Amino acid sequence: MNRPGWRTYLVTQASRSEGRSTPEVVRAAIAGGVDAVQLREKGTAARSRYELGCELRELTAAAGVDLLVNDRADLARAIGADGVHLGQSDLPVAAARELLEPDAIVGCSASTVPEARKAEADGASYLGVGAVYGTSSKSVAAKKDGVGTDRIAAIADAVSIPVIGIGGITVENAAPVVEAGAAGVAVISELTAADDPKAATAALQEAVSGR
Repeated sequence: MNRPGWRTYLVTQASRSEGRSTPEVVRAAIAGGVDAVQLREKGTAARSRYELGCELRELTAAAGVDLLVNDRADLARAIGADGVHLGQSDLPVAAARELLEPDAIVGCSASTVPEARKAEADGASYLGVGAVYGTSSKSVAAKKDGVGTDRIAAIADAVSIPVIGIGGITVENAAPVVEAGAAGVAVISELTAADDPKAATAALQEAVSGR
């Protein structure tokens, strides 16, 4: 179940991609060496997300890159994604597991040690922990915005499943997140809004790999 060995994880959002399409950004990120892609696209109708998901599934499958769907286990199953990423107010991890294949990846957002331990106990494959440095990409409660690398360390010490840091992460500040115990980092704007998403992905991969 602990399949994720990701260092870099792209979360898609067309509204932040500087006029480029999501498939364009994903192609560039794959070329730059991204390890996983999450179909997010908040505010998009389910049919549109499904059609986009089918296109991204082709791209990621051909490259051997894992594809996750944000929130929706049904969409993940419909497009043949590798799994789903769930928030604290989404379908429970155990319920999502019942809908998906036995080897599906089920990620869960966590901002505290108790949330992290519960997600692991419920069968989560990995945790998305943040917002590490604060975020403008999504609405986050103040107590969960800018939790810092100490929280990454505390959660990584408390669980045995991989931790992926998210929230305000850039090439410049990604290394401390991994040094604190995260397996990798997830980003939206750092790649989607970059002048050159391929080069930005490669730079992020280098930053978190310590090369």
